[in-house]
Amino acid sequence: MPEPFPPDPVRAEGPPLVAAGRSGAPRLIVLDPAGAAKHDGLPATWRPLAEDHEILWYRIPVEGAWRETAETLAAPGHSDLVTSGPLAAEALQLAAEHPGSLRSVLLVDPAAEGVVSPGDAAVADEAWLVRHDAEIAALRESGVEVEVLAHSRDDPDDQVPSPLPLGHDWVVDALRETLAQLESR
Repeated sequence: MPEPFPPDPVRAEGPPLVAAGRSGAPRLIVLDPAGAAKHDGLPATWRPLAEDHEILWYRIPVEGAWRETAETLAAPGHSDLVTSGPLAAEALQLAAEHPGSLRSVLLVDPAAEGVVSPGDAAVADEAWLVRHDAEIAALRESGVEVEVLAHSRDDPDDQVPSPLPLGHDWVVDALRETLAQLESR
């Protein structure tokens, strides 16, 4: 699969992968289109998750990060894949290529391939899910859950245009809740 974005010189600085947490713990694979974690550390909101998870944070704007992600998914394991809008369709395709390696694909603002007004994000996400219904159904049939974790809201507390950054408190709170639900199934 080709790299999803051309290199961005500012976002491409730093490592392609930031790893944290306990090896052998449940694995979270993060495909970050924004290239956060530039200084080789997880966003502060994600650090508590590293106590109970192994986190592989792929900084997609960095050359080679996409290839490394595919290599990780080609190895045996049972991971949860987390990404946001600009990479949502690519994440579904990647999951379809490696269904035995994933338990879930967890999406943030999947419709936000560009900037979407926060008031339109929920409606846009629903339309995106409908457009990708066949891919999602095939993944679910193969045992991979697909869920939208969070989306921007038309709310005074939402000062960030869609897609919400993966390090946003709302994303991390929704991720914790979703992981707990997946564990209880």
